[in-house]
Amino acid sequence: MAIGDLDASRDDPNRSRDRDRWIGVYIGLLAVVLAICSMGGDNAAKDATLRNIEATNIWSFFQAKNMRRQLVRTHAEDLELVLETTPGLTETQIERIKKRLAESKSLDARLTSDPKSNEGLDELFKRGKMLESMRDLALARDPYFDYGQALLQIAIVLASIAIIAGGSFLLVMSVLLGSAGALLTLNGFLLLFSVPGLA
Repeated sequence: MAIGDLDASRDDPNRSRDRDRWIGVYIGLLAVVLAICSMGGDNAAKDATLRNIEATNIWSFFQAKNMRRQLVRTHAEDLELVLETTPGLTETQIERIKKRLAESKSLDARLTSDPKSNEGLDELFKRGKMLESMRDLALARDPYFDYGQALLQIAIVLASIAIIAGGSFLLVMSVLLGSAGALLTLNGFLLLFSVPGLA
């Protein structure tokens, strides 16, 4: 059905009913796209919040582990200083200090990188950065869903008014806004393009 046919349907009650039915189907399609858009927006917001919390926890653990590593390094430096500056140590004392020094250096290495537990500083840094990038991706998607929802809601209202008021101007505006809302919704899922001011 062409837009010109919609104007002509004012004079014919049967055509008017057909026009209203087609607009009703169109409104139904807009409502489906709006529901999908709303779901995508909710998921993006939840994902951004969850990833932000996870990243914050990882960075807190990273900081605590880094402080522990600094204490271990300071302790190792103190032991080395004792070995260098205390000439009267017995062989037993020297061996005990060297053993403690070796344990400290081994612990330092494990705190720096521990692929087995995946909780060394190197691994925590990578996990923190990965979670931050996932959070940023979710944050980049969210505005497209927000604006998509707004445009789809306005399109539904305009189409509903077009049924009551007749004419095609409101319906054309509804189609334009609905198309833009559907496009923004699709972009929220796929991030095919960037709209300045939204990202």
